[in-house]
Amino acid sequence: MNKVANALYAGRKILLILWIILIVGFGFYAAKLPSVLGGNGFEMKGMYKDTEQLLVNKFDVSEAQIIVLFEKKDGVSASKFQQTIAQYMQKAKDKSDASKVDIPTASNKMIKGSTAYGIIHFNHDDGTMDKRVEKIRTLSAEEKEMSVKLTGGPIIEKDMNTASQADLAKAEAIGIPVALVVLLLAFGGVVAAAIPLMIGIVTVVTTMGVVYFFHPYTELSIFILNVIPMIGLALSIDFALLFINRFKEEIQTKSVEQAIKITIQTAGRSVIFSGLCVFIGLAGMLFIQVDIFQNVALGGMAVVFIAVFSALTLLPSILAILGTRINRLRILKVSEQGGQSRWRSFATFVMKKPVTMTIVSLIILLVALIPVRDMHLEIPSSEALPTKYESRQAFDTYNDTFINKNTADVYFVLEAKQDMLNEKPLTNAFTFIKQLKEDSLVKQVDSISTALNVKSSDQLQAMLENPQISAQTKPAVDSFINGHYMLIKATLDTDQNSDEAKDFVRKWKDKRSPFTVHIGGYPKFEQEIFDEIYEKAPYGLALVLFSTYVILMIAFRSVLIPLKAIIMNILSLTATFGLLVWLFQNGHLGLTQSNIALVLPVFVFGLVFGLSMDYEVFLISRIHEVYHQTHDNNVATVEGLASTSKIITSAALIMIVITGAFAFTDVTPVKQMGVGIALAIFIDATIVRMLLVPSLMKLLGDANWWFFTKKRDKSSSNEQLKS
Repeated sequence: MNKVANALYAGRKILLILWIILIVGFGFYAAKLPSVLGGNGFEMKGMYKDTEQLLVNKFDVSEAQIIVLFEKKDGVSASKFQQTIAQYMQKAKDKSDASKVDIPTASNKMIKGSTAYGIIHFNHDDGTMDKRVEKIRTLSAEEKEMSVKLTGGPIIEKDMNTASQADLAKAEAIGIPVALVVLLLAFGGVVAAAIPLMIGIVTVVTTMGVVYFFHPYTELSIFILNVIPMIGLALSIDFALLFINRFKEEIQTKSVEQAIKITIQTAGRSVIFSGLCVFIGLAGMLFIQVDIFQNVALGGMAVVFIAVFSALTLLPSILAILGTRINRLRILKVSEQGGQSRWRSFATFVMKKPVTMTIVSLIILLVALIPVRDMHLEIPSSEALPTKYESRQAFDTYNDTFINKNTADVYFVLEAKQDMLNEKPLTNAFTFIKQLKEDSLVKQVDSISTALNVKSSDQLQAMLENPQISAQTKPAVDSFINGHYMLIKATLDTDQNSDEAKDFVRKWKDKRSPFTVHIGGYPKFEQEIFDEIYEKAPYGLALVLFSTYVILMIAFRSVLIPLKAIIMNILSLTATFGLLVWLFQNGHLGLTQSNIALVLPVFVFGLVFGLSMDYEVFLISRIHEVYHQTHDNNVATVEGLASTSKIITSAALIMIVITGAFAFTDVTPVKQMGVGIALAIFIDATIVRMLLVPSLMKLLGDANWWFFTKKRDKSSSNEQLKS
């Protein structure tokens, strides 16, 4: 690190100029990032996606749909209501260049009392969907005899993007001012307090500009808009806090050049190791081949890299130019000695009763994790959108009025090696239909058999051989058969989110058949997402745990300290998940009752496992420095805690403020993630860092440093330090 420190100090002015160019350049593209975000991120290559494409290509199923919800106003007759709807739908089709529309009538059960819905179909989204929607909205505003609300995938996605941007602005409006207050309390001066915020903003803006260039290669989820600022601000401010604190210590007795170089060699080393831990924690998500995990991993890894890079290049350049002026504009008197004395007393108190403190800490954590056993995970849907949005209101009404929530539709596309209307494949298809009907979970089967009311393949072939009957049945045949393909819809007697529905599609996917069987529908979508996470997450977990252990072992030259850190982290994270279940799933403390977002455990683990290692690295690095000088574990622990606890507490508080601010946002998964990260950091900074770390350091003694400890006479150094 000595050569790196010399090079960074020598090139400080050039680095500052390069950073100004980077900020201006990437800032331009950062402003454009929201325009290329879309979708909820739950996309992956698999049978579901392939089947959906087959339905589009072979059976005229539209790629995008807008649901139009109509509610009749008082005094309008039923016939007038229906007539007005038909006129509206035709105008909407013409104005939006839709492929077709489904017009509600009493016979097709799309009208119930004063409520009805229609569907506008689009064969492809050529990037003009927003303009098409706006044209339809213009029509809706003109209606006098009924209220018209638009919902459906494209509109919910657009509203989710809008809500995410609003959430980001709200979280920043809460988090940044409070973070500034914490920084002022930590440093006492405006200049020192402002620099971490500036570094954080630069990191976020630069990263968002970099991520913009990912969009030609992968679909970017709207949640990136929340994840990058959440990680970037918190991590950059943490790094800056550590760096500035060490610089302020060194500049009291050394020149600016010496202070910068020592800070890079000590705090800079800690930044590299802690950044690497966070980077690997996020890299574990790359095993899961679902867009949202890939997005968050790539965006998160990018912001971590840039946070470390800015902390090691931009921050030293600014500090080198400021020098002693870092203490300018002091508005609070901050006593370092008084703070260290209080933390030293606290650490000594805890280490006097290590067994008691360890037991108390473990009891608290174990009680907190009890609700984990009742955790119910679900894929975020329209319910993640705030109820104030018209698309959410309309979708809820549509679901409550027209959708049977106790059933689920599964689509089968049978692919034969020859034309499906040939004798052998048709016979096999009717056998497949019969087997489906015999399944205990199947409530109803819609197929060519039910459409034409035929019981066997022979009966169907006889109908098709009669020219008069064949002409009449052609529309029905075309709806279910296209060349080598046949469409079958099975309605299950269970909720589409249920485990039974997922088990059903797993069973039929593996069932032997003379056909290539393609399965679609929402249960198949959920089954693939859940299975991908459950199958691949353990690989990511193994990578994170093993890599973190090796990194910390190399950093601290210890076998036990990395193992202890990992176990404590897992325990505190599990306790966090238990508290999240208690808060959200059980609806405590005024929170709206909601299931836990499927992505939350992976996100929180990937983010917090690395983030909380920041504090472990900061703390143990200082303990390691003192131990290397004294070879007294107890003295090193007390002194390490005394010298770092204030800055670690400030860093943790800022992390809690920045991420916890998202608790006041409206998009449910984002709210859950913000609360989850804030809770995890709070547990880590209090129970783990204040109680468990000193207790276990005391109990393990010199065994903490078994990896490199050499036998030597320690009495002289101990006596010298104590005196």
